Amino acid sequence: MRDQVKIFTGSGNPKLAQAICDHLGLPLGQARIKRFSNENIFVQVLENVRERDVFVVQPLSSPVSENLVELLIMIDALKSASARRITAVVPYYSYAARQEGHARISITARSSPT
Repeated sequence: MRDQVKIFTGSGNPKLAQAICDHLGLPLGQARIKRFSNENIFVQVLENVRERDVFVVQPLSSPVSENLVELLIMIDALKSASARRITAVVPYYSYAARQEGHARISITARSSPT
């Protein structure tokens, strides 16, 4: 079963992802993340994930938009590599704590009811 699970990380907090892997006794998945001079992000999965359950650890901390886009591109690369299931592990979701009580606001400003 352990060979059916892969854990990858974005650049948001690779130390956290490594700590999770160490705790679970799994190696951290290998991927190449490259940023071009025009700020575009390139992700290449460097190992076989075909028919495996994959977890991507990527907090949405600063820079929030860059980390979010990187997460989405990683998910797309893993999907293209035929991962069976992809789960985003987002230990910090920056959009969660926003003001309530305003009409006609974007979803980024809403928080869940308490």
